[in-house]
Amino acid sequence: MDNYAFTVAERFMRYVQIDTQSDVDSASFPTTQKQKQLSNLLAQELKEMGIRDAEADEFGYVYATIPATISEKRPVVCFCAHVDTAPDCSGTNVKPILHKKFEGKDIVLPDDGTQVLSVNEYPYLEKHIGSDIITASGLTLLGADDKSGVAIIMDMAHYLLTHKEVKHGEIKILFTPDEEVGKGTAKVNLAKLGADFAFTLDGGEAGTFEDETFSANAVRITINGVIAHPGYAKDKLVNAIKIAGDILAMLPKHSFSPETTSGREGFVHPVGINGIAEQATLDFIIRDFETSNLAKYELRLKAIVEEVLQQYPKATFEFDVTEQYRNMKEVLAEHPDIARMAEEAYKRSGLEFVKEPIRGGTDGSRLSFMGLPCPNIFTGMQAIHSRKEWIGVKDMYKAVEVLVNLAQVIAE
Repeated sequence: MDNYAFTVAERFMRYVQIDTQSDVDSASFPTTQKQKQLSNLLAQELKEMGIRDAEADEFGYVYATIPATISEKRPVVCFCAHVDTAPDCSGTNVKPILHKKFEGKDIVLPDDGTQVLSVNEYPYLEKHIGSDIITASGLTLLGADDKSGVAIIMDMAHYLLTHKEVKHGEIKILFTPDEEVGKGTAKVNLAKLGADFAFTLDGGEAGTFEDETFSANAVRITINGVIAHPGYAKDKLVNAIKIAGDILAMLPKHSFSPETTSGREGFVHPVGINGIAEQATLDFIIRDFETSNLAKYELRLKAIVEEVLQQYPKATFEFDVTEQYRNMKEVLAEHPDIARMAEEAYKRSGLEFVKEPIRGGTDGSRLSFMGLPCPNIFTGMQAIHSRKEWIGVKDMYKAVEVLVNLAQVIAE
């Protein structure tokens, strides 16, 4: 691909300017209609490339097929990315900036001088000295998570459709909405997709490959206090908000949390609090690579709640657990050829193949348990969900190359 004029950076900078932020509190699907704007654009661009069946459906999913260039029957692979951006940071009026030939000096983002990108904070920037990087302007996230994956898949499609001499089997493309709020596969039609296995493009540093994620549950604790007029509340009022505060204060300070764990350690993380004196709710996420550990963490959390409630005998609580996703390694361990093919594609692209677990989850977690084994490939995205989010252009180029090589490995 040395002489190929990559389109990925130009596509990426266009896509990030479309606001596709999802909404965790929305009951609709997709959770925000604005996600469909990008989905419709992608379907149209795929049609313009010559893909006849490209379609954006009513739920914001995009389905498309790159026809095979060989007659032999081969497994059908799908490449997948999500169009939405995280609710953690504004995704409105994103202004992407291309910094040509990064010199290694601090970059002060122009719309907010307090947002400074430095090698000290992000050592991976050192590998991009002399190369182009892309940031936002300081007021928003960039949207590399996961519009870099979207742009990489689109450029792969462009390359294969303009280089028919490349031998590959049938390739499916899937773009999903609402991944960032845990609903990315809720309405996906796998029968319509028709793939045997898949790869998400939703990872970080070049060369990384992820076939293991956290297993995840959500816990909602509802605290029922006793309401009374505050002027006449003595020995009557039991304030649910104060009970919630006591529960949070009882959480371990040096363990059990994302800010005190790393590697393969799991955690319990409070992510939301809401309520009034009569009733309050606490929302937690529970994470670990061993699914069996989730129940242990939940028991420990419930014990903390029960200990606090002993001080408030008139109060009651509910403890509701919801399954979110499971470690995709449980499925992918049964399909070792998928990782072997990826490793060969990385090798042909001149990359060291670095397997690592994700301290999080992807659409691939759910897809794997739905019958579509689906590990994760890098895009280069860094400092995701923040105003300092950035990506190296050469990493996106390399990811496109990996996909093209992977298509050929599967054909072989």
